[in-house]
Amino acid sequence: MGKGDEGYGEWEELVGAALLGTGRRRGGGPAGSPEALLDAAAVHTVRRRAGLRPAEAGPRPQPAPRDPRPAPPEAARRRLAQLLAGRTGAVNGGGRRGTAPDLTELLPQWLAAAGRHGYRAPAALVPALLDAARARTDLRPQALSLAGTRGMWLARMNPDWRFALRGGVGGAGELPDVTDRAGVERLWQEGLFAERVALLGAVRAHEAAAAPRLLATTWATERAEDRLMFLDSLRVGLSPGDEPFLEAALGDRSRNVRATAAELLSALPTSALAGRMAERALACVGPEGVTPPSECDAEMLRDGVVKRPPAGRGERAWWLGQLVEAAPLSCWRERFGGLGPAEIVALPVAEGEGWKEELHAAWCRAAVRQRDAGWSRALLGPASAPPAAAPGTASLAERAKLLETLPDGERAQWVAQFVRAHGLSEAFQLLGVCVVPWAGALGRAIVDALDTARDAGSYPWSFSGVMGLAERCLDPAEAGRLEALTAAAEDPPDAAPGAAAYWAEAFQRLVATLRLREAMLAELADLAPA
Repeated sequence: MGKGDEGYGEWEELVGAALLGTGRRRGGGPAGSPEALLDAAAVHTVRRRAGLRPAEAGPRPQPAPRDPRPAPPEAARRRLAQLLAGRTGAVNGGGRRGTAPDLTELLPQWLAAAGRHGYRAPAALVPALLDAARARTDLRPQALSLAGTRGMWLARMNPDWRFALRGGVGGAGELPDVTDRAGVERLWQEGLFAERVALLGAVRAHEAAAAPRLLATTWATERAEDRLMFLDSLRVGLSPGDEPFLEAALGDRSRNVRATAAELLSALPTSALAGRMAERALACVGPEGVTPPSECDAEMLRDGVVKRPPAGRGERAWWLGQLVEAAPLSCWRERFGGLGPAEIVALPVAEGEGWKEELHAAWCRAAVRQRDAGWSRALLGPASAPPAAAPGTASLAERAKLLETLPDGERAQWVAQFVRAHGLSEAFQLLGVCVVPWAGALGRAIVDALDTARDAGSYPWSFSGVMGLAERCLDPAEAGRLEALTAAAEDPPDAAPGAAAYWAEAFQRLVATLRLREAMLAELADLAPA
């Protein structure tokens, strides 16, 4: 503010009053008392710092929409504040993490548990929650759901949080009621892409057949990448009623859209495409042997068969695999004289061209796509057998996919047997598909395998990934069994230097994390002591 600026004289007068004293100032002026002097000085100080003249206030924003969900209990609110402010446990020399739980890894679990309870985020913590979601994309779906309508309201006022408007629709009240046809049509025609994805999912959940009808209204004008995303959303609730829409999508101008449509149709064993693929596959594979197709014709191309194989794959084997994986698994029983999946998989296959590996890998993909637990069991084989001897595939990634088709309890039992037979070093991918918390036989097998690895003097850092998984997934009830493993001991012969101390530290951190998870879940259930 310069000497020529309006208000400069008032500032000089205030300075003079402060120097002379309000009691000695003639005429009182703008600061006739000490209190008035301080009030006027405060106003002018803010004006000087802002560098702008006061202007008429703008319109006040509308209040945030009401979120009817309850807030978490007080103890759980305090815990969320701690997790949002938390940092990864201190790292010691040599890359060791120390014994403190990693609060950043517990935050996703708190959010998931709060979502299961139907809570909303405490109002005071919504800004911190949005900041956390901005920094970590893995938190966004759960964080935005918890932030709800207040989070969306705040996101419209802060550019740093605009990702929330692009990334999804959070909380109650953001979508029209799915029975409101006019509201649904308006949002579908005018909404942001994320809003339309959320709307399509809501419509699908309410009435599966309504989703392809809604898609058809704008399908011809959608971008190829959007058509692909919308089509992919039909995986949830896929049914024979989707077949006409998917069959039409086989003629789409986008290759990726055509391939996705063909994949979804092949997951419907009664679809016309599945029947066409079965006819082709049965002509290639039977008790007499394997004879792959000699060409990829136009009809095969329309049904989603990709003509050019990846590098290192033969054309005929590549085509054979695509036909078999798209054929209904039910077609093979009659082709092989009434044999079941395990008997069919065990049949010898001529090894001349490597057809056995291609055939079994295709059956694995078909079992995953069609969610066929019977074929998955046959292709997995016994958990105690070496992975290389598996009847279907030695690939742990493919075996993990097969396991996902089994019921939760059976899946955990199979992985527990695998861990007891082969240890933890081979089981990391398999553990990732087990339902949490790991309890019962699976929890006991993991604790025992970690104890065995420590006693054997195994290189401790090679188990850091499993330890991290255990901190997030092991049942907190296993903490008591782990207490005995937290004491430091001398290094076993031939062990890495300092291995025993590392193991003790890792077990201490694991126990502390399990205890904290147990308290956290109790707080959310409002079971924690006052």
